Amino acid sequence: MLDEPSFYLAAIPAVVLMGLAKGGFAGVGAIAMPLLALVLSPVQAAAILLPVLIVQDVVGVWAFRKEWDRSILALMIPSATVGIALGYLLAARVSPSAVLAVLGVISIVFASYRLWTARGGHVAPSGSSPYVGAALGVAAGFTSQIAHAGQPPFQMWVLPKNLPPGTLVGTTAIFFAVVNWLKVPAYLALGQFTRTNLAAAAMLMPIAIISTFLGVWLVRRVNPQRFYSFIYLMMIAVGVQLVWEAVRA
Repeated sequence: MLDEPSFYLAAIPAVVLMGLAKGGFAGVGAIAMPLLALVLSPVQAAAILLPVLIVQDVVGVWAFRKEWDRSILALMIPSATVGIALGYLLAARVSPSAVLAVLGVISIVFASYRLWTARGGHVAPSGSSPYVGAALGVAAGFTSQIAHAGQPPFQMWVLPKNLPPGTLVGTTAIFFAVVNWLKVPAYLALGQFTRTNLAAAAMLMPIAIISTFLGVWLVRRVNPQRFYSFIYLMMIAVGVQLVWEAVRA
C-alpha cells in the first residue's frame, strides 16, 4: 500500500483538506474519507485517518482554546457517545460494500446540504428542543464512527445558533477532539490499528500538522465561498463514484 502512487494521490489531498477543516474551514475535511476510500477499503481508510485526526485536533483545540460553547458540548458529547457505540456495532457486522455505499450516500447528502444552506436553505431552528440536539448528537457520533463524517448532524444543531466565528470553530474543534478519542477503543476492538495502518498514518503526520496550521492562518484571511463550492461539488462526484462501486461489488 505505501509503495503505490495511488495511495499518496488520494491520501495527501485528503489530509490537507482535513487540516484545513481543523484549522477553521469546517466541513471541507468530510471529503477525506471518500477520497481515501477510492483506493482503500472504508474501514482501513478510517483507521489510517483516525490517528491523523487526533494529532490535528491538538492544533485546532489549542488555536481556539478560549472560544467555545459549554452548553452545546454538554448536550452533544454524551449523545455522540451513544452514536459511536452504535457505529461500532454496525462496522462489526456489515460488509465492506455496505460501508462503501453508506459513505457515498453521506458524502452526497452532506455536500448537497452544505450547498443548499449556502444558498439560503434552512437547518434546525435555533429554538429546537434539546431532544433534537441529542438526536443529532447521536447521528454525529454514528456517522463519525463509521466514516469520520459527523459534521452534517453536528452543524444542523450548531449553525442556527449564530455563534461568533471563533466560538463556532472552537466548539467544533473540542467536540470532534473528544469524539475522536472516544472512537479509539472501538477501532482497537476491530483490530484496525495494524502496523501497516499506523505506519501510513505516521508518514502523513507532517503534512497533517502543517496543513492544520495553514488552515488556522487562512481562515482569518480568506473568503472561503468559492473554495467551499468547489470542494462540495467534488465531494458529490466522489460520493457518486463510491455508490457506483458499492453497487458493482
